[in-house]
Amino acid sequence: MRLAINIPQIDTFSDDELYMFCRANPELRIERNEKGQIVIMPPTGIETSFRNSDLVTEINIWNRKTRLGKVSDFNGGYTLPDSSMRAPDVAWISNERLATVPSSDLKKFAHVCPDFVIELMSESDELTDLKEKMNKWLLNGVRLGWLIDPKRKQTYIYRFAHDENDEVVSFSEILSGEEVLPGLEVRITDIF
Repeated sequence: MRLAINIPQIDTFSDDELYMFCRANPELRIERNEKGQIVIMPPTGIETSFRNSDLVTEINIWNRKTRLGKVSDFNGGYTLPDSSMRAPDVAWISNERLATVPSSDLKKFAHVCPDFVIELMSESDELTDLKEKMNKWLLNGVRLGWLIDPKRKQTYIYRFAHDENDEVVSFSEILSGEEVLPGLEVRITDIF
C-alpha cells in the first residue's frame, strides 16, 4: 500500500525542497507523483529485498561487460519531464542520456529519464498501481520496462512507442534487453 500525502502549507515541493525532505527522512521511501503529491511507500519484506538485489546484480553484470551506461537501484531518484520524482527498483541509463546531465545534477535527483526500468511487485503493492506507474515511465521516456510479479510468476513487458498493450511472459521464458540493452537475456526462474 502506498500513501499519497498533500502538504497544505505549500502547493508542491520544489526539487531542492523535495531533496532536503528526503534527506531529512532517510528511513522513508519517498517519491513525488506528477500532481506534486508526496508518495510514501513502506519497506519491503526481506524476500523482496533479496529478489531486488538479484535483479540489480543481473543488470550490473551485463553492464560491466558492455559498459553502455550506468545502473541504479531503488535509492536512485529521477526527476522526470512530468515533474514527478520516481525511484524504480532497478534502472539503467545509457551513456548517451547520461552525457546530457550536468555532473552537479547527479548529486541529487537527476533531471533525466532512464532508458530501462524494473519494478518488482512487493507484498504491499497493487498490480493496477504498478501498471499505471509503468505507463507513466513510458510517457516520460523509458524505452523498455519490466514489471515483475512474483505472486503470479509473470513479467509484464512495456515498450516505448508501441500501440499494443504490455506483453506478459512467464518466469520460465527468457526476457530480452532488446535493442535497449543489447545482448541481455534473463530468465527470472534462474535468479529467483
